[in-house]
Amino acid sequence: MENNNIGALLETIERRARVNRARVAMGIRNPNPKLLESAWKAQELGYAQVVLVGIKKEIDEIGTKLEVVDTDNPEKTLVELMISRKVDAVIRGTATASEALAHLKKALGKKGICRLALLLTVDGKPFFLAPVGIDEGNTIVDKLRIITLGAEHIRRFGVEPAVGVLSGGRIGDIGRNKRVDRSLADGEFVTRRAQELGINAKHYTILIEDAIKESNFIIAPDGISGNLIFRTLAFLGGGDGLGAPVLMDDFVFVDTSRVGGHFTKAIMLASSLSHLNKER
Repeated sequence: MENNNIGALLETIERRARVNRARVAMGIRNPNPKLLESAWKAQELGYAQVVLVGIKKEIDEIGTKLEVVDTDNPEKTLVELMISRKVDAVIRGTATASEALAHLKKALGKKGICRLALLLTVDGKPFFLAPVGIDEGNTIVDKLRIITLGAEHIRRFGVEPAVGVLSGGRIGDIGRNKRVDRSLADGEFVTRRAQELGINAKHYTILIEDAIKESNFIIAPDGISGNLIFRTLAFLGGGDGLGAPVLMDDFVFVDTSRVGGHFTKAIMLASSLSHLNKER
């Protein structure tokens, strides 16, 4: 374990990315100068050797010094490059989410995957958030799997996870709505079970503003609300998202949002995670 201080997390990620300088593939659809510049910046800063994966003619029309893998199906090619280990890590970039994740699931032989988003509050505090996929975390079993896998991955950064479980209301709201009652009961159960598994967890009900003060790993009530938390923070609330790594041991695939167009930090995160996996 390096530094158990969550505040040192970004420094750790940046340092490890520069040490590793992994070969990171980035999916490209509808390229624009801002998008390509963010990829070049990651290479210029020494975070990674960036490989753009998309239609070369479209990319060349804008211009880049980066290596380009020519394909009209970046979603499939990204996964092929990852599985064949022709690259050390992948970020989705602007490739289509549904298609890229479908190819990933097929290649891994899995029906579902878990993603762990790394976000920054408006004042720069990093924290992890899950679930963030709209089809993730919809059952107690799913949430417990996300918590255990997420906690394991967070520890790889030298940070001990402190899990803040959220639900759909305050305890005093019991009886107002059956859906809220179910959410609160699930939150209590998931928290107790996580504690039994040796994970530091607390149920904060709907009070995310309290959870963020004490927790570094926030568990949303379901994937839809987790996705809304991410979008509200990153696109409306002045915060930022570095990316959402898929929780797996053998490969590195960092999911990203096409909104915003900044991918420098996601490339840095992917390179750092590749380094972590090589250390294991």
